[in-house]
Amino acid sequence: MQAWQVHENGEPSEAMRLAEVERPTPGDGQVLLKVRAANINFPDVLMCRGHYQVRPPLPFTPGVEICGETEDGRRVIANPALPYGGFAEYAVADAAGLLPAPDSLDDAETAALHIGYQTGWFGLHRRAHLEAGETLLVHAAAGGVGSAAVQLGKAAGATVIGVVGGAEKAAVARELGCDVVIDRRTEDVVAAVKAATGGRGADVIYDPVGGDAYTQSTKVVAFEGRIVVVGFASGTIPSPSLNHALVKNYSVLGLHWGLYATKNPKLILHCHEQLTDLAARGVIKPLVSERVPLSGAAAAVQRVADGVTTGRVVILPSLENPSPENSSLENGTAA
Repeated sequence: MQAWQVHENGEPSEAMRLAEVERPTPGDGQVLLKVRAANINFPDVLMCRGHYQVRPPLPFTPGVEICGETEDGRRVIANPALPYGGFAEYAVADAAGLLPAPDSLDDAETAALHIGYQTGWFGLHRRAHLEAGETLLVHAAAGGVGSAAVQLGKAAGATVIGVVGGAEKAAVARELGCDVVIDRRTEDVVAAVKAATGGRGADVIYDPVGGDAYTQSTKVVAFEGRIVVVGFASGTIPSPSLNHALVKNYSVLGLHWGLYATKNPKLILHCHEQLTDLAARGVIKPLVSERVPLSGAAAAVQRVADGVTTGRVVILPSLENPSPENSSLENGTAA
């Protein structure tokens, strides 16, 4: 089968190499999955660089989120078990972690439903307890993580302010449903948020960016507001001034969604049920901006790394000319 491998850490376009390799063999409690679609996440970029908290042994195949097909033909959502990630024709995943794919979404949309939307749901509901009528500020609102938070915020009845970089991304944020869109390249974010909220600020701030975005957040968070720290796509990890949080009476909430898989996995299933229902009702729908063949994976991951994409970029091995062994799982070693 074909699979992208990282033999040395570096930028995705240089570190990822397409190779012909043997299908992975599932271990105890694992299954072999045919990859129908693999969504690109920022952790894939960080793993290529060797900067992620999870560092699989070299060589490894990136790809932490897929829509896969089981041996009996079921469509499922899975987080592949590294080093056999999803940027390949086949991947391995823990059987206990498989989730049913929503009938209302196609393969690419299904692949993009899991990590970003679960992170958004846990961040907004489990951590920040967002309420209807509150104001939600989302940094990088046109990106993969941000676009999910925007849709979930609107579904919860919040007024959503989206911060983006550039006119193209501003247009995407408006289409997603943001009530107010702020272009950080041409506008003063702090002044614009205060103007939009009558000086009160935002009740909940969803920040996957860090750096300057976090600093702006502390200046516009409302009384008893909550800043949800999701990630540091800017590359800069801020150092919060706790005296400032005390004086303004706001909370800084960390969110590492992956911990729930070991600490409270039942919540992940509950969240998936909520997301499936919202998708069935058309309330949420992953924004898939690009669908690329497996051969274009390295370049696509690099575009995500460079911050030039909107929504989600999804790899579809079916866009290639399928090899005979990729036609089915009849010769697979699924457990």
